Amino acid sequence: MNSFDLPDSLVERLDSALAHASSLHSSHHSASLHRSTYRHTYLLADGSSVTLWELVHNHGRDGSSHHELYAEEAGARLAASRLAAEHDPSGPFEPAGSAPDWGLETPDLADLAGFTDLADLELLRLFPAAGTTLPPLPREYPQGDSADHARRVLRRAENADRPGPEVAARLRGAFAHDIRQVFGRQCSVAGRRAGFTLYEHGFLLLDGDELSLWEVEHTATADGRHMCEVYESEHTARAAMRLRARVR
Repeated sequence: MNSFDLPDSLVERLDSALAHASSLHSSHHSASLHRSTYRHTYLLADGSSVTLWELVHNHGRDGSSHHELYAEEAGARLAASRLAAEHDPSGPFEPAGSAPDWGLETPDLADLAGFTDLADLELLRLFPAAGTTLPPLPREYPQGDSADHARRVLRRAENADRPGPEVAARLRGAFAHDIRQVFGRQCSVAGRRAGFTLYEHGFLLLDGDELSLWEVEHTATADGRHMCEVYESEHTARAAMRLRARVR
């Protein structure tokens, strides 16, 4: 369903595949959604290997199986979280800055001295104590092929006011990037359910600057199909979501 997400160079490399191995990576089944993620690894003629991540799900009007392919595990995880947000609006996909009330006692901020792993701080963010403000986590940019990732994000944008050639030119100098989901929710648009998800694609550029693209994925379209819009700022992206949610 998303062949445009795969870099052309990767598809060309697969022409020399000699052997492959496939395995089930994860699976989720509920009354309304069945989804599974598979890992496909290919041995190429030059001795290197390539891995593709396949997301199989039944999300769609006809309930049949749909297949999506990603070059990175993070892309498959984000797609799976989008499906979860659309099928479970009561889940933990809330606007950035809000936190669910789990009814659990958590450590005071002073207790953070005993936590040295970023994973520990992330865990505390899930269970924040009342009145506690946690220090921001440093942003990491672990992924490669960032210029190509930026090109693919801009290519799938369908909104007329998407970032222009100047932004695209700057992103050709991206050498690392990070993807975060910052919002996800379902609401009623024109009498039917529509899902909204907001992603931040943060890029580290060769000159040391950081630049973000804000991607809105939603189904608030006339035929209920999935649509992608990309904006230069979070404010503009959120305004676009509010406008889409009000359209009748």
